Formats: sequence, C-alpha cells, structure tokens
Amino acid sequence: MEIDGTLLNILGVSAGILILMGWVEQIYKGYKTKSLKDISKFLMIFISAGAVLWLIYGIIVSDVFIIGTNIAAMILMMIVLAMKKNYDRISKTNQT
Repeated sequence: MEIDGTLLNILGVSAGILILMGWVEQIYKGYKTKSLKDISKFLMIFISAGAVLWLIYGIIVSDVFIIGTNIAAMILMMIVLAMKKNYDRISKTNQT
C-alpha cells in the first residue's frame, strides 16, 4: 500500500501535535495547581532519553517532523522539570 506524500505529512504533524499536547496540558495543570509532585523523575528520565534517541534518528533519516516534534518535546519536558523543581522547593520551604 502506497501512501500519498501529503497524507504522510498530515499523519506526521498530527502525531507530533497529539504527543506535545500531553505536555502542554501537564504544564497548564501544574501552573494552575502549583504542584507537580505526582510527576515521577524516572518518567522524565525515560521520556527524555527516548526523545533524544528519536531526535538522533530523525537527524539521521532527515525527517523534519521527527526532529521538530522531539525538539519541542524536550523543551516542554525542561519546562515541566523546572516547574517541578521550583514547586517542590517552595513546598519544602512552606513545610518548615
């Protein structure tokens, strides 16, 4: 089965948007509640490692959709991680 180039592009962009929307929702929820205590550090490590490997793969095969999605995912993960560290620090300060 052969897939049209336009359809393949739509598929790639749609996949990227869906993956990134999960991070956007998490950032919004964390900002609203000022808490990301339920986010596992191991989750962040494994997803970050996967994103780096996908980025390397995307560069090797010259796929702009894979490259763009994974750069954006890494930026959003850094935002979540920074928010988590900040909110955890504030939470510890308020407990003492």
